[in-house]
Amino acid sequence: MTRIVSAESLRYEPAGRVVLDDVSVRAEAGEMLAVTGPSGSGKSSLLALLAGLAVPSAGRALVDGRPVLDGLDARLGLVLQGYGLVSVLTAAENVEVALQALDVPAADVRSRALEALVSVGLGDLAERSVEELSGGQRQRVAVARALVTEPDVVLADEPTSQQDGGTKLRILALLRDAADRGAVVLVATHDPEVVAACDRETALHDGRLVV
Repeated sequence: MTRIVSAESLRYEPAGRVVLDDVSVRAEAGEMLAVTGPSGSGKSSLLALLAGLAVPSAGRALVDGRPVLDGLDARLGLVLQGYGLVSVLTAAENVEVALQALDVPAADVRSRALEALVSVGLGDLAERSVEELSGGQRQRVAVARALVTEPDVVLADEPTSQQDGGTKLRILALLRDAADRGAVVLVATHDPEVVAACDRETALHDGRLVV
């Protein structure tokens, strides 16, 4: 089980533009950390670096003290702002992909995927093509896919931005459950209600830490 996710003096400068500058963050197993800041502050870039989806210009992104890009075996649950779903697949099939990647027995894949969709209130839309779903429904499929594997690390980028009050609380409860199970949970958000549901906050402005 992963215990610590951290960034050490990260600098991210794609195409010569400074997006993050000297950012250090640490989150431990069992906690929800809110990463806040206005649009363009670097929240999404920080999560991408911690997920190994981008390479820092300087500094290090670490999982349990080892570079993320070393190919760790930690399970990662990732909710992207663009959702990252396969549009030609159904909601259930998109969730199943995450389980298949971990070689979950075929007999368990469908039942676990359906259970995950029920947890986000989409049990009745499991066989619906992603193309037929609204933005908010797609976001919930992405959350279900991220959490279905019971990951060690959850990196969620604005996971409730398309949700109404009740569904937002449902998703926050699922993220809290993941933390209570021992996962490291980082949530990028600008929503005060989401921040309040987290254990603590770290804030970015113009690519630098302010809190």
